Amino acid sequence: MAEQRGTVGGPVLTEWFATRDLHKLDVYESLGGYTALRKVLKEMTAAQVIDEVKISGLRGRGGADFPTATKWSFVPKDHPGPKYIVVNADESEPGSAKDRYLMENSPHMLIEGAAIASFAISGHQAWIYIRGEYDLPYEMLRDAIAEAHAKGYLGEHSFGTDYPMDVRLYRGHGAYICGEETALLESLEGKRAQPRSRPPFPAVKGAWGMPTAVNNVETLSTVPWIMRHGGAEYAKRGTERAKGTRMVTVSGDVQKPGNYEIEIGVTYRHVIEELAGGALPGRKIKVFWPGGSSAKVLPGSMLDTSTDLDYLKSIGTMGGSGGIIVMDDSHCVVKAAARLLRFYAFESCGKCTPCRVGGNWAVRTYERILAGEGSQIELGILERVSDGLQNGRCLCGLGDAAGWVIESTMRHFHNEYEEHSLHNVCSVEAALAHA
Repeated sequence: MAEQRGTVGGPVLTEWFATRDLHKLDVYESLGGYTALRKVLKEMTAAQVIDEVKISGLRGRGGADFPTATKWSFVPKDHPGPKYIVVNADESEPGSAKDRYLMENSPHMLIEGAAIASFAISGHQAWIYIRGEYDLPYEMLRDAIAEAHAKGYLGEHSFGTDYPMDVRLYRGHGAYICGEETALLESLEGKRAQPRSRPPFPAVKGAWGMPTAVNNVETLSTVPWIMRHGGAEYAKRGTERAKGTRMVTVSGDVQKPGNYEIEIGVTYRHVIEELAGGALPGRKIKVFWPGGSSAKVLPGSMLDTSTDLDYLKSIGTMGGSGGIIVMDDSHCVVKAAARLLRFYAFESCGKCTPCRVGGNWAVRTYERILAGEGSQIELGILERVSDGLQNGRCLCGLGDAAGWVIESTMRHFHNEYEEHSLHNVCSVEAALAHA
């Protein structure tokens, strides 16, 4: 994927990337790096840090979209034992690569954000749980942590204070389910990665049974900017309720795929057609996933949909992890849905019956349909499986995501499902054959 960068409405993260070698400590410092952590440790209280982030309106950029300051405030202030920040750097969502980009280009920005978050919950230890396949980001973070220790920014006397601060790195095991925060915590503890029942929530009983706040890479990478410029300055961007900017990854059938920073509230048409260059020559955008493969699809006729996170929820989809997947009219939606269901069925941890059984039922049903053996019965099975996977019937969102693929593609492209199931034809393939 080509590495593109763009900003809309003013830079927050991408202002840093105009400078080369940002992964080096001296370069990061020359641009104001670690001044936020120094300020926090020497001039602020934990409550003041949380208040500043609350003013910014920053919400989680990993998919859950939960207010960051609120999550930190849930961690018990009077807990006598350790409290942890855990960074979800497992980025396994199909269509999303912005966290990798941040870690490769500015690992110190994440480290500084994680340290500030640790201070905000009155903790001293942050763990970065990184996807096992991310070799270069792992090396970048490993070296950056060593640099920060050598300079005295991390350690027993962070910035010469009596406040110990450490950030450690843990390499994951290559499972999609580890992107779910409680499965990630299980894996961090050396156990099989499976979601936990809740309550208790991680803020009360998280890593090793201690209070824990789990945050996404982009979320914490934004925190140093907020602490340097102020929460109110960050809140000037975005919409009335969904504040700020966010990174998105645009992939698929576009001319300039890559990572872009956008102001929340711009349209998908702006992102896809202007920043990412639009459809390939001679093709039309048919469908797009607005927030990774786990988000319900939207047809090309809805390109003017706002990236406002609350608006996306109101129409039944989500901004998710920021992975915008674009598919043009040379693709069959039924085949695309079948491919995603194979992914979700394979990646299911197997703990919940609807997910373990339903995903495989869907895969076998799609196989019959695509083999020309479909009927109205297969359409009914897909509808029932989709319903059985959704609405909180599983411990985590994997089951919902698989159900949403079926439900949203059938709703917007029911004609293609009927062509395959009732007439055993694919109009997309037929059109390409006669082109």
